Amino acid sequence: MSTHPAFADTLRGEWIKFRSLRSTWLTLGGLVVIGLGITVLSADASVASYPTATVEERQDWDPTNRSLLMYMVAQLVIGVLGILVVTSEYATGLMQTSLSATPRRHRLLGAKVAVVTAVAVVSGQVLMLTSFLIGQARFVASGLPYATLDDPRALSAVVGGGLYLAVIGLLTVGLGTIMRATAGALATLVGIVLLVPPLADLFPWLDGLFAFWPTLGGAAVMETVVNPDHPHPWLNLAGMGAGALAVLAVAFVLFERRDV
Repeated sequence: MSTHPAFADTLRGEWIKFRSLRSTWLTLGGLVVIGLGITVLSADASVASYPTATVEERQDWDPTNRSLLMYMVAQLVIGVLGILVVTSEYATGLMQTSLSATPRRHRLLGAKVAVVTAVAVVSGQVLMLTSFLIGQARFVASGLPYATLDDPRALSAVVGGGLYLAVIGLLTVGLGTIMRATAGALATLVGIVLLVPPLADLFPWLDGLFAFWPTLGGAAVMETVVNPDHPHPWLNLAGMGAGALAVLAVAFVLFERRDV
């Protein structure tokens, strides 16, 4: 009879650890407060700028995307959550205890990935839908063009935004596992989503890579006005997901080979 816990038991244990951490709820609370706060500020800025917009700017007006712009900060909060699931155990020395309870390392890391994915999908979808409704309500009240979930691509943009945040969660579990340090993993995430994208115009020969890059091609899924640079946003998001899975694959290999 095997002494190794089944995956369901490992998954249950990881869920208990996840929801028992104070940092988990503080991070999720921060995600809601920051995300919705930025949505309100972004909507107010759009309302203020619309009267002076040019004809071309009004033709490209995308009320759906404007209500989802908080993803730029929300992805960092989701990222912190994904990183802490791994690095908090390294910081406290509990990783050795977890590995003693679950010697099959791939099972332990797989359970962490499953928990983060589930939480990121649910919280990301709820945040995106709430932000969309808040933004459109503000536009309606101001007499500006607005969107509904029945509009072409509006619902897919909202759903795509939630999936985008889930992919960020997967990416950061991988980064946390590879680096085993919160500061290093978070600095890498900031570089990926905030520092590298502005350099895209400087390296035109990397267009194929940037087409799947977070906040560039991957984020195009949250637009309802066709972006000529990213005409196939779901393909871009899929490529971004493949990149996150590649990082996770490296994380699994290193997690298996290291002493702890």
